[in-house]
Amino acid sequence: MQNFVLAVFVVVYLGMIIGHLPGLVVNRAGVAVLGAVALLAGGVLDSAQAWASVDMPTMSLLFGLMLVSAQLRLGGFYTLLARRIAGAELSPPGLLLLVMLSGAGLSALLVNDIVCLALTPILVEGTLRRGLNPMPFLLGLACASNIGSAATLIGNPQNMLIGQVGGLPFTPFMLDALPPVLASLFAAWGIIVWLSRCDWTLERQATPAPAVEFRLWPTLKGCLLMSAALVGFLFLNVPREVVALTVGGFVLLSRRTESQVVFGLVDWQLLLLFLGLFVVNHAVAQVGLLAQMFDGIRWLGIAVEHPAWLFALTAALSNIISNVPAVMLLLPVSPTPQDKLLLALVSTLAGNLFLLGSIANLIVAEQAARQGVFITWRKHLRVGLPVTLASFAIAGLWLWLRWEHLLVAAG
Repeated sequence: MQNFVLAVFVVVYLGMIIGHLPGLVVNRAGVAVLGAVALLAGGVLDSAQAWASVDMPTMSLLFGLMLVSAQLRLGGFYTLLARRIAGAELSPPGLLLLVMLSGAGLSALLVNDIVCLALTPILVEGTLRRGLNPMPFLLGLACASNIGSAATLIGNPQNMLIGQVGGLPFTPFMLDALPPVLASLFAAWGIIVWLSRCDWTLERQATPAPAVEFRLWPTLKGCLLMSAALVGFLFLNVPREVVALTVGGFVLLSRRTESQVVFGLVDWQLLLLFLGLFVVNHAVAQVGLLAQMFDGIRWLGIAVEHPAWLFALTAALSNIISNVPAVMLLLPVSPTPQDKLLLALVSTLAGNLFLLGSIANLIVAEQAARQGVFITWRKHLRVGLPVTLASFAIAGLWLWLRWEHLLVAAG
């Protein structure tokens, strides 16, 4: 039985690494679901055990916030914001800073993938109309959305998972994460400005971007619901998933927008990826494979529990198998709040290294390509490598200072 579970685990995580199964058109979500199905069919888990392995608070939080983001997108909020940003009378470096601050701020409150999906086409159109090269702004948006999403427990899927499974309080985490996030954001801006100093302009015909017409009431409804969710997260002694589902429920209460339209904007593939990985990882732990893997790592002289090794493993795994699967594997050896803060910061910041490092990067590249702007892995790496190294240095210094402070306080 253990060998069968190991085989399923290897196949699933191979799919996480390369994005599909060789010879098949099955993406990461499909691979994770197939892994869970194989474990059920093989008798490793029954259906009750499989459902029990899924962390429903995390799934509920993610789903509820996706509904709120869908409401804002249907109201044209993102379209209006992107056009206002692109039309601002600022110098290219100033405009880049505005793009990055807006992308980071939105990504801290809403799932960063959806922010990039909505802003990218309008940003391309707006910069081209001004005769600006959209490349620095697109790379800035991708980097900022990853960095900004690390600031809260609702900014990205892996942070939601860490917060829900680890039982982390919303406000203390945000106060701990904000300093390195802000420092990393301004460092990224400085790096992109320097690398783009002779490459700001580009004379080319703008392609009209597909956009949602702005509607005041749906946008106002989305903003009010997001504000209500934040109030609940910050001040109410109510589980975050209950708050998210409640505001998501109000999204569905509409006289004009059919529920199927809202559901069409939910990222079901991400939810299925979570579901499949929860089942696979539970089975791996249940048969003792997870403990054996970490024992093998310790035998090699790698102290997984040491912050430096945890930092290195998180950074490496996040770029090999993607950040959500990496976090799922490393959460069992991250018992303290400081460990979880490290896991959240590093797994998210690691997404800026390669074009394939985060879904947000891929969304920006895909949306830009539809309008004739192509972000190659080389162009991304030219920015992503120094941005990631700088943000790692900042995060590492901050985490070291936090640990030193805790040791002094304890001693």
